[in-house]
Amino acid sequence: MVAWTDFERVTIKDIFSKIDYEVVGPAAISRCLIVYPWTQRYFAGFGNLYNAAAITSNPKVAAHGKVVMQGLEKAVKNMDNIKATFTELSTLHSEKLQVDPDNFMLLGDCLAIVVASQLGEDFTPEVHAAFQKFLAVVVSSLRRQYY
Repeated sequence: MVAWTDFERVTIKDIFSKIDYEVVGPAAISRCLIVYPWTQRYFAGFGNLYNAAAITSNPKVAAHGKVVMQGLEKAVKNMDNIKATFTELSTLHSEKLQVDPDNFMLLGDCLAIVVASQLGEDFTPEVHAAFQKFLAVVVSSLRRQYY
């Protein structure tokens, strides 16, 4: 179990109340697919991912970005038990989709960049640290079912 400070709890909830899921999710996953092109192999059914313009305008990429944000929202609502919250999702990614678990960290890094750009000066070092801790717990929870 993770020990959250009051500041971290308030900060994480505040971040998610300020960001636009319709923008942040698609931007983060697009950034991940562009910067780390090998991650595209998990999205073969998404159609044209041949260049940055195709990725950023792809409706399936945008839709998946929103799904990612909805998953993170579940984590925010269940901060005291993120591992249990993500058990099924971890199993899905591990056993069915066979996603390399290192990719969760890459997507988390891309998400942090997008959130930082959205929040601007409000993304202070303390806020960044709380957000990184949250992402680390999410990534750890998603990796949990891997052998």
